Amino acid sequence: MTILSGLKILDFSSLLPGPLATMMFADLGADVIHIESAKRVDLMRIMPPYDEDQEAYMHQHLNRSKKSLSLDLKTEGAVTIIKKLLKDYDIIVEGFRPGVMKRLGLDYDTLKALNPKLIYCSITGYGQTGPFATRPGHDNNYLSVAGVLDHSRHKGKKPVSMGIQIADIAGGTLHAAVGVLAAALHREQTGEGKYIDVSMTDAVFTMNALYGSQFFGSGRNPQPEEEILNGGTFYDFYQTKDHRYFSVGSLEPPFRKLLCEALEIPELIDSTFNDSHYTQMRFKEAVCDAFKSKTYAEWLDIFNDDFQGCVEPVLTFEEACDHPQIIARDMLVDVPKKDGTTQRQIGTALKFDGVKPSYRFVGAKLGEHTTEILKEVGYSDEEIAVLTEKGVLQ
Repeated sequence: MTILSGLKILDFSSLLPGPLATMMFADLGADVIHIESAKRVDLMRIMPPYDEDQEAYMHQHLNRSKKSLSLDLKTEGAVTIIKKLLKDYDIIVEGFRPGVMKRLGLDYDTLKALNPKLIYCSITGYGQTGPFATRPGHDNNYLSVAGVLDHSRHKGKKPVSMGIQIADIAGGTLHAAVGVLAAALHREQTGEGKYIDVSMTDAVFTMNALYGSQFFGSGRNPQPEEEILNGGTFYDFYQTKDHRYFSVGSLEPPFRKLLCEALEIPELIDSTFNDSHYTQMRFKEAVCDAFKSKTYAEWLDIFNDDFQGCVEPVLTFEEACDHPQIIARDMLVDVPKKDGTTQRQIGTALKFDGVKPSYRFVGAKLGEHTTEILKEVGYSDEEIAVLTEKGVLQ
């Protein structure tokens, strides 16, 4: 038995935040049906590169172990199907703009009248309320509005476009996952469902935990490259002689001592991050000069597995995949495909004693399970044919 066995989820979401959340649930044994439509283009399904069947690798990853039901939600027949599924599939995750699900007749108030135990999670950029509620946006917009990017850049430089989607994943995916599981616990205790309003902007705003508390306590607005963890100290990244990089996080005195000894600048061991800004910058320059004196490979020998001072190489993604820690933690998995082969994907980060994640199959083709799902809720072959003819099924 997997840890979320028994949870049944209807996933109306597309793009990244919702699908990644429901993939986490599916990895842990939840039964997830992805509600899709040929008329609604999901960027994750069409974004290259593709496999030999012209299926996007992104979609195959984000939708692994989920069944695909393809419906035109603007038809009455599709709404009827959803309401029948709702008897068993009593968790909904959706990522439409506020008001869309209500216009379709699939909003929380309408559906909870059919199933009071319904858990309904809406993931949006700005939330269901406020002047920006219906405003479109993307990850960089949410980080901008939440006050994250201005103090996360170099002085005099523009903010950097992140290689990962912080607002989408840390903001949308993870907060949705926590919200759904909290609501599931509440339902188990009370029998009552809940509506969950996840705003990615709200979520990343809370990530200003360190500098936000500083601002409210002292009135000091966090500045680029002036704070302890944003480049205002030696906690930073350093270029080697051959233009690779190492991360240095040796803030605590024991770690700083090890760093100085490794860099052969022992005379600077006694300084701390409570020193003046001038002293901080002089120490940072010394660290910078030291790193430039050797190649990446030479520093790898020095900052090896035995070094305990919080210094690590900045790896490419390919190098990360070969890292013994990533491999030991089962973060690379081979997921079955229909043709009997497998596809390499990123595994779940959640580990439970005595429970293994369930990687059942890669993301399904559009509507691959439509007939199977409809028969499970009582539709006959003749009724399915009629629904197909009317355009309800796609």
